[in-house]
Amino acid sequence: MQALPYEHAIESIVKRDPRFNPGAYIFLKEALDFTLQQVNDANQTKPRHVSGAELLFGFRDLALQQFGPMAITLLSEWGIQSTADVGDMVFLLIEEQVFGKQESDSKEDFADVFTFQQAFADPFLPSATNTLSHKA
Repeated sequence: MQALPYEHAIESIVKRDPRFNPGAYIFLKEALDFTLQQVNDANQTKPRHVSGAELLFGFRDLALQQFGPMAITLLSEWGIQSTADVGDMVFLLIEEQVFGKQESDSKEDFADVFTFQQAFADPFLPSATNTLSHKA
């Protein structure tokens, strides 16, 4: 069975830049598809380009939906520690010509959009009111 073009791109990227697990690239493609569907459903217009921030929030939402409190652990195992890492992956995929890019897109679009603590750990911490209400 022959590998798909996206799989070939992942193999090529991982050979020259092994920072991220191949599974991270597969999830990133799923997150892009998820984000495009959300954006296009909301606008009910023809498909459009998504910004770095839109992709990151879609990435976050899908990770929370699929992996719940294990998201931060799995992303870390894949080598993804920050939103900037997601941007690095996006631009590696752009270099392989599997993701598109507009002239205004840059890696800086992905820098410090949110912390992984805020996005993937904090939602699962007990709230201050819950902690206080259980004290004797």
